[in-house]
Formats: sequence, C-alpha cells, structure tokens
Amino acid sequence: MPEYRTIRSLGIEAPGKPYFFSYEEGPPAEGQVRLEAVYSGFSAGTELTFLKDTNPYLHSRWDNERCVFVDGEPSAPFPVPFLGYMEVGRITESRAGGFVTGEVIAASYGHKSGHTADPFHELLVGMPDGVDPMLGIFVAQMGPIAANGILHADAETFGPDVRRLGESLPGRPVVVFGCGTVGLLTALFAQMLGAEIVVAEPSRWRREKAESLGLTAMSEAQAWQHAKSRWHHGGQDRGADFVFQTRARSESLQDALRALRPQGTVIDLAFYQGGADGARLGEEFHHNGLSLRCAQIGRVPRGLGHRWDRRRLSAETLALLERYGEAIRREMITHIVPVDEAPSFLSHLVADRPEFLQIVFSFE
Repeated sequence: MPEYRTIRSLGIEAPGKPYFFSYEEGPPAEGQVRLEAVYSGFSAGTELTFLKDTNPYLHSRWDNERCVFVDGEPSAPFPVPFLGYMEVGRITESRAGGFVTGEVIAASYGHKSGHTADPFHELLVGMPDGVDPMLGIFVAQMGPIAANGILHADAETFGPDVRRLGESLPGRPVVVFGCGTVGLLTALFAQMLGAEIVVAEPSRWRREKAESLGLTAMSEAQAWQHAKSRWHHGGQDRGADFVFQTRARSESLQDALRALRPQGTVIDLAFYQGGADGARLGEEFHHNGLSLRCAQIGRVPRGLGHRWDRRRLSAETLALLERYGEAIRREMITHIVPVDEAPSFLSHLVADRPEFLQIVFSFE
C-alpha cells in the first residue's frame, strides 16, 4: 500500500453547484485505522440546505462558547468541501488494537473516498454478520438520531432514571409526523418498543412505503383527527401521549400539536430553515398546556449522558436493523448512485424533485 493516497470528497462549490475536490492524505499513525469507502448515505434534510443556500451556517457564525448564532461572517462559507455523516468503510490498514484489516465499519466522516480514523475520538462500529453492510449507513448517525428521539420521550416520563430505550412507550398512543428516513426509523423503533403507532405524511408514495414496512399511514389532517377520535382517556382528555415531529415544515408542527392530549409532548427532530410562521402557539399549545422538546443527536436528555452515549444509541440501531433490516433495505433505500455520478444526481434532485427516501452513494 502506498504511504500517501489521494482522497476525493463531494462538496458544494457554490449555491446549486455540487463538486469534487481532492487532497493528499498521509499514512495512519499509531492508534489509527485507514478506511476505504464502501457506501455513503445522503442526508437530504441537512445536505440540501447547503446546496440550496438555506443552511444557517452559510449566513451566520456559530458562537461555540455562548451556543448562539451571530450575524456576520458565516461559519461555513462556500466552497463547502465536506458533506455527509452516514458512512460505511472497509479497513485497509490498522494500527489500532481491536480493529482488523478487512473489517467493515459504520462511521461518520463524509462523502469521501477514504478516511483515516482515530477510534479514540471517533465512533467506529463494526458491522455484525447477517446485517447487510449497506445498512451501516444508518448506524453511526441517522439511527441514533431516531433512537435519541425515543430517549427524549422516555426522559419526559422517567427523568434521569431511564433504564432501557422505549420504556415509556408500551401500549401508549404515538404519532410520527413525516415518512422520511428519520421519521420511518423513529416509527419502527416505536413499533418495536410496543407503542400504538400511526404515521402522518402528505405524500401518497411515502405513505405506501410506510405501509409496506407494516406501519399505519395517513395524511397529517387525518392523523390528528384519528388521535382525537380514537384515543380517548376520559373526559376531554383525547389524543396522543407523544408526537415525534420530523418534517421541516412549521405547518406540520402545528398539526403535531393538535394531535396531542392535554399536557402531551411533541418530540421535535425537524430542521426548520425558514422560520416557523405556521406554528400558532396561541392555539392548542397554549390552551392544552403542551410541551415541545427538541431532540438532536448532539445532546441526549439532561442527566442521561453518563449512561446513554452515541455508541449505545448505535447498538440500539443495530438491534432495529437485525429485526427490520430486510424491509428497510427493500423499502427505504430507493436510490443507489455511483459516487462519480453524485454531482449530476444532486442537481437532478433539486431541479426535478423526484420521489425518493434514502439515497446511497456507492464507491464499489
């Protein structure tokens, strides 16, 4: 193996212009492993915001000390050389204990042809036998995002005393808004963990995908009306205990609030880039005493960080894939694109807006 290699990375050169750039990478140091890319998943909800020039990092600076955005110099000006966080790689050289050459690893390092990883600082998860390696795109990031949403529901019920994922859900009525990748993974987690679950999605095509996964799907208006008519807890107490909101539309958030029983909670996993004018907080949110909890993968619920880290959420994801992997591979991965065709495919995605769920770039 040569000491140095050329790494090619998919990024965004300017608004609407995906591109590849290259750089030279040295050999792995002691304690590191060298990965060769196999698959990389495209996270449309986040990555298209860079292509469309709507991501807040493009227009303001993230102040890491105060945890606020500051107008002025952007944190991520164009060109944006690195995108992506849903990768599967194969170890071609290991200088780290516990990692062997040839092992297939789920990680989060971007749409790059290769990566030198430090297991001390990065999450590297070995893919078990019997699970399709392509499903590894969900293991390091996207599955943990969905699992963390479930964990936030648990923390609403049990505080810092959550012992197992989903212990708040058995027998409880739940709605998931959105049948994208995060929504469907969240819904499958909730179903596996014993919730009475329906999913809400305006796209008929995506509803059909959800139904093929064994989920009950309906439109957003039908979902909140279903919650209020079917889930009656006595008196005027009607609706879902929890709603997981995964659509980047404030109108969806408004319907999610309408689906809740009084004092219920929306667990919000959506990324709103254009404000939230459609969420009318003077209506159901105010009159029913509702809660809105943001659940993002950068933070597990307060008080749980010592027991629930990204690795544990990845392990929960592997359990989900062992149960539903065949159906997820069949129904959710809708496009496998050779990585050389990625720039033209992304341009097609924005211009023509085809139906899709999970896109995978293949390096093989």
